[in-house]
Amino acid sequence: MKTCLRFISRCIYISAERDKVASLVSSVRYYNAAGVRTPSHCRWEEGKSSDTQKWSSLEHKGPYFPPEYEPLPDNICFKYDGQPVKLSPVTEEIATFYAKMLDHEYTSKDVFQNNFFSDWREEMTKEERKQIKTLSKCDFTQIHKYFVEKSEERKNMTKEEKQVLKEEASRLMEEYGFCLLDGHREKIGNFKLEPPGLFRGRGEHPKMGKLKKRIQPEDVTINCSQDSKIPTPPAGHRWKRVQHDNTVTWLASWLENIHGRPKYIMLNPSSKLKGEKDWQKYETARQLKMKVDSIRKQYRRDWTSREMKIRQRGVAIYFIDKLALRAGNEKDDESADTVGCCSLRVEHITLHRRLDAQEHVVEFDFLGKDSIRYYNKVPVEKQVFKNLKLFIKHKDPEDDLFDRITTVKLNKTLNECMPGLTAKVFRTFNASTTLQDQLNKLTTEGMTVEEKILSYNRANRAVAILCNHQRAAPKTFERSMQLLQEKIQKKKEQIEDAKKELKEAKKAHKDAPSDKSKKLLEKKEKAVQRLSDQLKKLQLQETDREENKVIALGTSKLNYLDPRISVAWCKKHQVPIEKIYNKTQRDKFAWAIDMTDENFQF
Repeated sequence: MKTCLRFISRCIYISAERDKVASLVSSVRYYNAAGVRTPSHCRWEEGKSSDTQKWSSLEHKGPYFPPEYEPLPDNICFKYDGQPVKLSPVTEEIATFYAKMLDHEYTSKDVFQNNFFSDWREEMTKEERKQIKTLSKCDFTQIHKYFVEKSEERKNMTKEEKQVLKEEASRLMEEYGFCLLDGHREKIGNFKLEPPGLFRGRGEHPKMGKLKKRIQPEDVTINCSQDSKIPTPPAGHRWKRVQHDNTVTWLASWLENIHGRPKYIMLNPSSKLKGEKDWQKYETARQLKMKVDSIRKQYRRDWTSREMKIRQRGVAIYFIDKLALRAGNEKDDESADTVGCCSLRVEHITLHRRLDAQEHVVEFDFLGKDSIRYYNKVPVEKQVFKNLKLFIKHKDPEDDLFDRITTVKLNKTLNECMPGLTAKVFRTFNASTTLQDQLNKLTTEGMTVEEKILSYNRANRAVAILCNHQRAAPKTFERSMQLLQEKIQKKKEQIEDAKKELKEAKKAHKDAPSDKSKKLLEKKEKAVQRLSDQLKKLQLQETDREENKVIALGTSKLNYLDPRISVAWCKKHQVPIEKIYNKTQRDKFAWAIDMTDENFQF
């Protein structure tokens, strides 16, 4: 009975929260077709989107296509085997892609070079293919130098020249950057199509160097409402297709040629539909709190099942829960060798009966999403360890660890445990729970704003480590740290000088007390205090930068952490929200900023 009442109470709460979001997300810089700001409740009184219909009317101008290729000046030439060669426009454009990257590490890699040269030759004329047969004989230096000079010219533009470019960008934004959604003006996220170039990929991607072809209108499918004005394609072209599907939120779509996957033009993250989707995502993760204990009991029972498939499923869900691993999707042979939980191979784990004074340790070492290395040594429960020994028995290193389950089947099982539950929801739940727990633990009374921000970043970092969100240290890191350390040293010297002056003021006031000497003494005391506060602030900055050198805080903050946790923390501890979220992030999470009070707990 109590469980039933809790469930009913939870349903009422979710319904109330949904209505609250509906009335608050809408207040994000929202304007109607005439450019007049609408009241925050108007958009939602017109009706919320359902699981099927997302909009009633949608009109837009279509994507913005990058400018056509502008040939090189006659005095800039490509050379082959030491001799100038006049290239056809298509071949020359692709040559410029490579030339621009000559000083980049990518162009020194064999895979990049081979893929580029193979794709380049396919685009050459028959005569060019006969003449240009080896990349090592190609000389791109003149072209490279030309673009370096062009880059310097752009950097040295006058204020007036930069203003012209700024005005042109504003004009494009005004023309292509907004759509009319249900009669209201919404911002579009990425209205500019990506220009052609060379694919880079993350890590040692097998397709690096391949040609990303120019997208033509004939490649693009337009999505708009039937009664709207259909976007006009560029002169001499036509759209691949025009459809009127109000069950999706994208405005235009095309297939990119590297992986053959669809890409989309979507609404801006601050839009009504995106905000509502965000809220639903985090509410689903919060609902997991009510189910997670029973799910954990179930996967523990699965560890001793007579069926190998069920044992493997139980251990896989345990890893997803405990380590926030991604599920891992099946990929084609030409994709980078990245894996998730279900696609782990025997070679990716090492079992240690005892390691570093801990028992039943599993050592993970594999490439995760975006070719980021996941390396972790984790003590696991004894039964999990025994199962892993069983899973790898009589297998070769390249064999699948979980050979009886797939990502699809795993997510189906999770969905049976709780509607909408996936490995990603588990990841969001654990990330948000970790942030909430860490903030509660690390934030204490009497902290300065700077100390609170350091605590917040430490809590965020705990999540980033859990989710394996890493980055390479910024190229400017050493220099920026050096400058900061110089500032700290200078501040210490200023404090020493101020203390000497304070000592002299104390002596002068003691020898000949007066109102003037008292005021001077107070002034010197305040100066020492002010400088000490400034030093502390700089030292906190130094600690924060050093700790976050190779940790990417932004990924979890944008995708896995319920923004209401951060907003409530800011309101409770009087930390300006601008210290946690930049302008773009504040727009994206405006629904959370408006609806959350300081008592919210995930």
